[in-house]
Amino acid sequence: MTTISVLNGPNLNLLGRREPEIYGEETLADVEARLNEWASPRNVAIDLRQTNHEGVLIDWLHEANEAADGVILNPGGLTHTSVALADAVAAITPPVIEVHLSNIHAREEFRARSLTARAATGLISGLGPLGYELAARALLLRIAGASSRLSGTRRA
Repeated sequence: MTTISVLNGPNLNLLGRREPEIYGEETLADVEARLNEWASPRNVAIDLRQTNHEGVLIDWLHEANEAADGVILNPGGLTHTSVALADAVAAITPPVIEVHLSNIHAREEFRARSLTARAATGLISGLGPLGYELAARALLLRIAGASSRLSGTRRA
């Protein structure tokens, strides 16, 4: 069975309530249900977690290095500020796809800069909760050895 860790950073526990005009009305539980519905027939296990603490997110990335075949990471606001988180992404072997619900390039200037994306295999931004499913699909292709379909990524 393939395992995908889905790691969510600060304030994503408020998804569905916090600025729904930007982030939508689906909750993180809705995102998890959508991923599990997609994953079940594909023999993929989804391990979805959320924390408001940078160090916990880093520990989970280290754990995913041993326990997961791929990682979907939504670092929330840490995207723009955390060198330590970027270093943790760069330090692990499984492919990491960074996901953002909103289009970070169409918002405030400071949000357009992602420290973590440089270390990630890929980035999906602005597609709402669908971004998580698309990231899972891309990871499954990568894990299955179809990396030639995902050209231009850091991790071959």
